[in-house]
Amino acid sequence: MSAAVQYAGQETDADAVAAWLRSNPNFLAERPELYRVLAPPRRVHGERVTDHMAAMLNAERQRVRALEAEMDSALATGRATAGLAIRVRLAVLALMRAQDVHEVVREEIPALLGLASCTLAAEPSRREAPERARPRLALLPESTVAWARPGFLPLPRGAVARLLGPGRDAVVRTRPEDLEMLHAEAASLVQRDALVRVPDSSGIPTLLVLGARDLVSLPPRQSTATLAFLGRAVAAALAR
Repeated sequence: MSAAVQYAGQETDADAVAAWLRSNPNFLAERPELYRVLAPPRRVHGERVTDHMAAMLNAERQRVRALEAEMDSALATGRATAGLAIRVRLAVLALMRAQDVHEVVREEIPALLGLASCTLAAEPSRREAPERARPRLALLPESTVAWARPGFLPLPRGAVARLLGPGRDAVVRTRPEDLEMLHAEAASLVQRDALVRVPDSSGIPTLLVLGARDLVSLPPRQSTATLAFLGRAVAAALAR
């Protein structure tokens, strides 16, 4: 008999369904999700009915376990995000008292946020490279920099827009790419990273690049607003 249930008008042919199930005894066992929509049988007709009740209970337990796992994940993410928010506040305080913003970014922020690295990276400006910088810049691709600012990793033109995507000020990447360009000598340590827009007063596209050794230091959900705030704090410190 075909797997399709036949209808007479609007009523299901119960006998046909029963006959089809008898000829296909493994149908429900192979589709345990159906037990969740079936009414439970009474335990009065022997072991076979008991088996169906057990299958229905097992399907419901699996659903409950899946919901519990989802709740645990949400709670863990919330705790990680709250922890990151506190650490970012400490980083902002460090920036407020900084005499050397670049030193705070390189040395203090990684320690405060529990990260492997933290760097600033910027695209080139339209100005020509200073004479003293030209030998070093000559080692880089011609399209990478026309002028590099001290303390900033050089980025190719258009890199910030490409890496952040449209309309975003921060992104956490669980599978980071361009590690050597963004993290330099710390590239081999980075398992997850975050890229944060630094709204530089000069108009040069600039990023704060955060690299993490583990997967919990930079939670991928609910953290971008906190990181964007850190990027604005870095920009304010650089503008002083």
